[in-house]
Amino acid sequence: MAHAASPYRQEAPSRADIDASRGALVLEFGDDDCGICSAARPAIAQALGARPDVRHWKIADGRGRPLGRSFGVKLWPTLVFLQDGQEVARLVRPMVALPIGEALELLG
Repeated sequence: MAHAASPYRQEAPSRADIDASRGALVLEFGDDDCGICSAARPAIAQALGARPDVRHWKIADGRGRPLGRSFGVKLWPTLVFLQDGQEVARLVRPMVALPIGEALELLG
């Protein structure tokens, strides 16, 4: 599980690996130099802190990054909530914990 303040991973898993994943997973697409991503960190950390059972992967996004394109990411941060490789919710630029917590409730 990524700590909310940890950097975004430059090496992304493949889409096939994501699709084949088991359990609850939140993908957070963004960039270490993104001011809005930094501003959203406290809300993301607060919500995820209540769900230590959910894996949280911070993925660096941008030009030439195929994983973000495969999920249609356009703005940062984008959170994609997956259960057994299937998207169940998505939030773009969440700035408060409540909607993140509500999306986490959809995960097993």
